[in-house]
Parts: sequence; C-alpha cells; structure tokens
Amino acid sequence: MANQAEQQTAVAALRAQLADPDKIVVCPGVYDGFTARMALKAGFGCLYMTGAGTTMSRLGMPDLGIATLNDMRETASMIASLNQRVPLIADADTGYGGPVMVGRTIAQYMQAGVAALHLEDQVQSKRCGHLLNKQIVPEDEFLSRIRAAVLVRKQRVGDILIIARTDALQSEGYEVARDRLKAAVAAGADIAFLEGITSKEQAKQICLDMAPTPVLYNNVPGGVSPDLSVQEAKELGFKLIIYPGLCLQPVFEAVTKTLETLKESGAPPKSEFNSSGSPKALFEVVGLHECLSLDKAAGGASYNGGV
Repeated sequence: MANQAEQQTAVAALRAQLADPDKIVVCPGVYDGFTARMALKAGFGCLYMTGAGTTMSRLGMPDLGIATLNDMRETASMIASLNQRVPLIADADTGYGGPVMVGRTIAQYMQAGVAALHLEDQVQSKRCGHLLNKQIVPEDEFLSRIRAAVLVRKQRVGDILIIARTDALQSEGYEVARDRLKAAVAAGADIAFLEGITSKEQAKQICLDMAPTPVLYNNVPGGVSPDLSVQEAKELGFKLIIYPGLCLQPVFEAVTKTLETLKESGAPPKSEFNSSGSPKALFEVVGLHECLSLDKAAGGASYNGGV
C-alpha cells in the first residue's frame, strides 16, 4: 500500500489542480492495472477508478452494489501504487454500511493512497447511476455517511478529498438534489456530484448553485446525461469531469470482434500490433524498463542478456 507521504503528494496534486482557475480535471475511467498504465502513459494527470468497471472486470458481474469494500479497496490500492504522484479518484458507492463502516472505508481508502472518493445516497442494494428506479436513503442518513467520512479523515494521518454524490434527481427532482448537496458540503464534503443530469441547462445551474464548491460531471455516453466534451464541461462551470466507460467500451468492442473472428474463421484478426509488435511491446507499457533498471541498479544479473 502507498505510504502516507506518497498519499499526501497525490492529494496535494489534486488540490492544486482544483485550485487552478483555468483548469478542469480530466479523469479517464480505469479499472485494472493495464488500463491504468495506459492512461498514465497517455499523460493524464488524474485517474478515476470506475465502480462499474471494477465490478465487471474483477467479479464478472453488473454494477448492482455487488462489489464489496475489499474488492474496491484492493483494486484502488493497486492502481494508486503505479504512480503515487498522479491522483486517483475512486468510487466508494454507499460506503458499504452505516457510519462505522463508512469510517472504515475512508480509513482503508486513505491507506491505499486514494486521493479522493465519492459517497452516494442510494440504498445499500444500489445500482448504476444511469439505470432506472434508483432508491435513495433519507437525507439524514446520507449526511451521516458524509459526517462519518469527515470525522475519520480528521482522526487519521494524511488527507483525502470527499465527494458527495446524490442520485436524488431522478426521483425527487432538482431542488431536493441540490439541497442535499448543499447540506453535504456544509457537513464537510469538498466536492459536489449531481448524478444523472439531464440537460446542459441543468448542468450549468448546479455549478452556479453550488459555487464556490467544485462540481464534478459524470460523462456516460448512452446514459441519461449530455455527452459533454472537456471544453463544454469547463464552460458550464465544472471543475472535474470523469469518463467511467472510456476504456470499457472500446475493450468490449475490440475483444468481442477478435473472439468472434477466431471462432468463425479459425484465425485471429490481423492488426497493427500483430505485424509490428511483440509481447515485449505490451510489457513496456506496464513498466518493463523500470523493472530491468531496478534489477541492474540493485546488482542483479537476471536480465543482463536482455529480454
């Protein structure tokens, strides 16, 4: 797990990005070590660990509140350890229980090196925020989750940003959802997250209503919210934008096509990688050079002849 000094570096980096008046924090959704490494190689300054992606890749199950704290924390710890200076924002669902369990979630995410996490107001048997018929807990219960997170953050060495997410818009309307976010910020949350925004007008309004609190936008193409570009989100007033499905969708499409081709033709499809790449090229993405350099610097001889 990342140590406290590394964690503070990542949190400080995220706080600095949020404090920059000209910047919007852009976070590609990752869900395992490979997608995280690819996002880091592409040069992103912040990553987002998607709960849906983690549930699908780790458990082979849908995003219906099935993943446990251990599932999420172990994945977050591994991703955060790949580059401790690049902040990781992680889904923490409902906090996985009452206030005591929420506190444990905060403590474990902090120990894992997570820079920020979001807590939502759905019931424990939750579902993806872009599905229908979501159920939410009473406001007092939601706020108890936020307060528990704030209290444990104060008690521990280190730092973490707390993102309050409400799913109340779908069933209760805009004003109730906005007021929940305002109450969560008053309770100590650092960032507001209105899930399921349905129009650009609504998107702009929540940023105005929550100012000066930073507001996060969740871009889910094919979901209920507008498919905003980074520039559009910035112009509307958002300080962060996450793309949870950014890696999931192309992986699904490419792997499905590859498998179908092999099944139908008896041979895998040709690709640019097949003709010019090698396993070594893949290993380079996930730190091959760093591993070889470490072995050599430590006096090892396992790879003197190359790989």
